[in-house]
Amino acid sequence: MPRRYLFTSESVTEGHPDKICDQISDTILDALLTQDNRSRVAAEVVVNTGLVLITGEITSKANVNYVDIARKKIAEIGYTDADNGFCANSCSVLVALDEQSPDISQGVTTAQETRDKLSDDELDAIGAGDQGLMFGFACNETPELMPMPLSLAHRLSRQLTAVRKSEQLPYLRPDGKTQVTVLYEDGKPIGIDTILISTQHTATIGEITEEAAVRDKIKEDLWSAVVEPAFGDIEIKPDNNTRFLVNPTGKFVIGGPQGDSGLTGRKIIIDTYGGYSRHGGGAFSGKDPTKVDRSAAYACRYVAKNIVAAGLAEKCEVQLSYAIGVARPVSIMVETFGTGKVEEEKLLELVQQHFELRPAGIIQAFNLLELPKLRGGRFYQDVAAYGHFGRPNLDLPWEHTDKAELLKESLKSSLAAV
Repeated sequence: MPRRYLFTSESVTEGHPDKICDQISDTILDALLTQDNRSRVAAEVVVNTGLVLITGEITSKANVNYVDIARKKIAEIGYTDADNGFCANSCSVLVALDEQSPDISQGVTTAQETRDKLSDDELDAIGAGDQGLMFGFACNETPELMPMPLSLAHRLSRQLTAVRKSEQLPYLRPDGKTQVTVLYEDGKPIGIDTILISTQHTATIGEITEEAAVRDKIKEDLWSAVVEPAFGDIEIKPDNNTRFLVNPTGKFVIGGPQGDSGLTGRKIIIDTYGGYSRHGGGAFSGKDPTKVDRSAAYACRYVAKNIVAAGLAEKCEVQLSYAIGVARPVSIMVETFGTGKVEEEKLLELVQQHFELRPAGIIQAFNLLELPKLRGGRFYQDVAAYGHFGRPNLDLPWEHTDKAELLKESLKSSLAAV
């Protein structure tokens, strides 16, 4: 009997309190690296009603105005009206920053391999900024090789923001969440079971003041302006059996930091694979690339995506682990969930042969320290909302599939030699 099951992923808009924090953290990172690409950054942000707190550890020669950075990002997101309970111009911005611990700094600046004279390779010079484990994932469910439930949830969130900012639906406010439940059969997506959108809005819409009528108007508008455009080019579309839920509590007028506090790094599942793949637990935003929570997670995705793009597996998950102050990974694992065209041991050999997984090598391969400056001071902040993976419009280096052909040819050569 075919196995049928449901899988759900969620997304949030850039106006969600946690995402406000992620974006401010990464805007700070962009500003610091643009001026000083040796900056060590761990920027944490908290928001609440009328308050922004910037904290963490930063060591940099850059001279930036943290208060101004926060206010400009908040305004860009759309919080410009004090009546919404949170406003870029009127909120308090507090700054409480320390420098990076010298104990951590010495291990990052000079890796154990170099300190102990175990290697003179320049890529062994930088140690991992922390211990930890990271996962990367890819599957062939969507053109961007991402899980379909998350991909569709992100589409809805981006479209929800687009119709708000264009004033196509002028009654919408910045805070919002989306959720998509996909029906699977034998591991393949075959239908859409449920679509959920919760979006902040004004209490009335023109002359419509009655709560139920407002809710009905929002639901009608969201279907035509958000759902239909977001799902227009996919083979699996909503049908008569698809549930469509909008603001299930009845209304969503109080939102943003007035409705809930926000914190950097609290949406790590949305940032990655929507729960479809495992997660090592480390957040990305506000961290410079010496932090392997970020850079190694990008490398894991790069490896997994190239394996799937090469046709060597339909699904692939890659795990790396590191020790603080040590350049080389402690472990590497490749899992294809029974979809691999060759043994996972052979795929692991290919990974070790063709991918650089030391922090300095990852930074160099993806140009992670230079990209903010090369792209006009704006790079990391653009992945701080709507996911760090599966973003073809942003030309992210870890999303390239430039090693797919190399993997196929290398595998062919190694099998021929056996």
